Amino acid sequence: MRRCLMLDLKDSRDLIAEYEAMHREIWPEVADYLRTHGITRMEIFRLGTRLCMLMETDGAIFSAQRFADTEANDPVLTEWQSLMSKFQAPTPWTPPGEKWVEAALIFDLSRQP
Repeated sequence: MRRCLMLDLKDSRDLIAEYEAMHREIWPEVADYLRTHGITRMEIFRLGTRLCMLMETDGAIFSAQRFADTEANDPVLTEWQSLMSKFQAPTPWTPPGEKWVEAALIFDLSRQP
């Protein structure tokens, strides 16, 4: 399954540079966590302060609820998320208390005649 999620970064050149540097090589525990929970591919793109994360998941393994529950109970993952919150800001459409929000698919060339 493919998903597209959006998030904003705080509008600070220094914070954005630090965020990008941290994502050049994420903590091994975070990478392992993503893979073991059924995320088969993940890419993050940036335009200004807006981030777009494309994520492919193995539908037989990935569960958004289990993913969130496990993350909330793992000290390394909560430390990573706490650190990331220093850089992140909600989009104008992000519900209170949430971070990444899923974007709606409005066009798919493969579905065109």
